[in-house]
Amino acid sequence: MNRELLEIMHNETEAGKCGVLCTVTDESGSTPRSRGASMWVRPDGSISGTIGGGLIEYEAIKKAKELIFSGDTVLLWKKDLTEKDGMLCGGTASVYMEVIGREDELVILGGGHVGKAVAEVGAFAGFRVTVWDEREEFANRENIPCARTVACPIIDIYDNGITLHERSYVVIMTRGHALDAEAVAITDKKPGAYYGMIGSRSKIAALRKMLLDRGVSQEHLDRIHQPIGLPIKAETPEEIAVSILAEIIAVKRGGDTAGLRSNGRS
Repeated sequence: MNRELLEIMHNETEAGKCGVLCTVTDESGSTPRSRGASMWVRPDGSISGTIGGGLIEYEAIKKAKELIFSGDTVLLWKKDLTEKDGMLCGGTASVYMEVIGREDELVILGGGHVGKAVAEVGAFAGFRVTVWDEREEFANRENIPCARTVACPIIDIYDNGITLHERSYVVIMTRGHALDAEAVAITDKKPGAYYGMIGSRSKIAALRKMLLDRGVSQEHLDRIHQPIGLPIKAETPEEIAVSILAEIIAVKRGGDTAGLRSNGRS
């Protein structure tokens, strides 16, 4: 892989994007490119680098896009370059495809005291962490050095590098009830491994009714863990962060969160 392609991949994954690295791992006979040729495929099908152009590249891009949206992470694909496919090369090529940039990601909507503590505990637990807040003085790398930070109006989060996917763990804890409601609404019908929202039971009940009246789906509201975190009687931001990450890890590992909640009640 050349340095330019490596730099492109690094810059895009650091910005929260993902793609598929396609590398020719084996070839026999006559093929467009030799072993080691690499290509970076983005979710929209655009590419950097090449594995030879033509039909093999066209089909590799198609396979790479399917891989991104399948939820799998790797694929070994073998292509026969035969005359029946309109290829006169007559060789075969094996292409190893790996999704890069789509890892377990903790997305925290709200960069206040608790959000910052959740980011720190999440990073310690091995999550890639992104923190959003509309206030730039909260969402910046100086304030939260362990995370990628995004500061913008909430309606613009998807235009500013936040991408929710099947391995996203989303925590909603903004500066107020109204903004929490907007965060819930804007994540409706988005993928995710976990959604949780901070707040009292009375606050959550009021928000649910209001959001249902606004047309937010019942399915989305029902998948949000609320109140968020395991019931360990946490009080400080750091203790609350531990309870939240404990619940997230339980979901990630297939733990019995209902049983943990039941056992945690006094």
